[in-house]
Amino acid sequence: MNQIIAIAPPLTTMSLTTNQIQIIKSTIPVLQQHGNEITTHFYSTLLREKPELNNIFNQANQANNHQAAALAGSLYAYASHIDDLGALSPAVERICHKHASLYIRPEHYDVVGEYLLRAMGDVLGAALTQEVLEAWGAAYWQLAGIMVKREGQMLRDAEGWTDYREFKIDKKVKESEEITSFYLKPVDGEELPGYLPGRYVSVMTTVPQLRYLQSRQYSLSDAPGKDCYRISVKREAGLSTKQEGAEAHPGYISNILHDEKKEGDVLSVSHPAGEFFLDPEKETTQPVVLISAGIGLTPMMAILNTLIQRRSQQRISWIHATRSTSAQAFGPYIRDVTKIHDNIKASIFITIPDAARDVEGVDYQYSGRMELDKLDRSEDLFLDNKSTQYYVCGPEGFMAAMEQSLRGMGVDDESIKMEVFGTGQIPKN
Repeated sequence: MNQIIAIAPPLTTMSLTTNQIQIIKSTIPVLQQHGNEITTHFYSTLLREKPELNNIFNQANQANNHQAAALAGSLYAYASHIDDLGALSPAVERICHKHASLYIRPEHYDVVGEYLLRAMGDVLGAALTQEVLEAWGAAYWQLAGIMVKREGQMLRDAEGWTDYREFKIDKKVKESEEITSFYLKPVDGEELPGYLPGRYVSVMTTVPQLRYLQSRQYSLSDAPGKDCYRISVKREAGLSTKQEGAEAHPGYISNILHDEKKEGDVLSVSHPAGEFFLDPEKETTQPVVLISAGIGLTPMMAILNTLIQRRSQQRISWIHATRSTSAQAFGPYIRDVTKIHDNIKASIFITIPDAARDVEGVDYQYSGRMELDKLDRSEDLFLDNKSTQYYVCGPEGFMAAMEQSLRGMGVDDESIKMEVFGTGQIPKN
């Protein structure tokens, strides 16, 4: 093991010196070559020596190496923008929301900093000189200070909800062959705070085979203002992993919720969080286009129902891609909504329609993968109105394709909002 001593957290967060910035930038090629090795070693050592942290970290993302890869990418991005941190603001905001929903505390940053710098020393050996170590120590605490401050503000804004609360499953409703809705009521009977539609909550429960608690984030799938929160959960069939020695398994929490949790059972739930949302107080006139695939429709349901609840006259286009009608949640509801509300239009893409059951023009409008070019630029995409707001949620590849299509149609970046599930980042084209 490399014996260089880790840098302790400073009493106040200081800016990096010009020399430290240059040192960090000089390590970019090293991070390209060894970043994943460093972060994999970091998580392995941390969770072995601090097993209680397994209750916080997603064990599925540990097994498939997504967590290590995401951290390696974050280190590379941080080093690349060390002299222009403003470029990282959207990513930092996203991470802070997730940390706040998991109730990450300042003391966790102390532990992570110690083990991350130690992992750099273990992997890089003599190449991690004292000067480089000190630069990275200062860089880590600069970023940690920013995040601790932001996450603290988020918890102060949570109306006193600063730790997990117990919620009872009041109702469990099957929405499709793979999606079930859970209506959650607080055990303490206290009134629920509102939330901006599009946000998520963290749900925590014990996973017996892991012997640890685990949390997952689920978008709230209905409008606020009710006496319960609704989440709609897709059963995840299994973990796909290339990590050597990792054991494939069905999605831990989703399958426990579907198969084991019953009405009346209790779950631990966080306050609503997330930087993907529609603000109905501010966005009152712009047309809204909701583009989703698969389980990505859940935050869109919250946005749609909020606008309906407020009797909004905004033009709304619901555009959804699904494998089949049996896999699609809320299909009948969307059809009813479009019949009742003249300002709402739906366009459904089904990958391979069932000729014996699916009726074109009723169950779906288009067959095959979603292609925005098939839609009417004015009636479906509202491209004739520059104030139109586009919300996109689904698998990463799907979102990248939708973003590219919208940009190609002249939509500016500020008008496109995307929800990123999991640890990955949206690939840019």
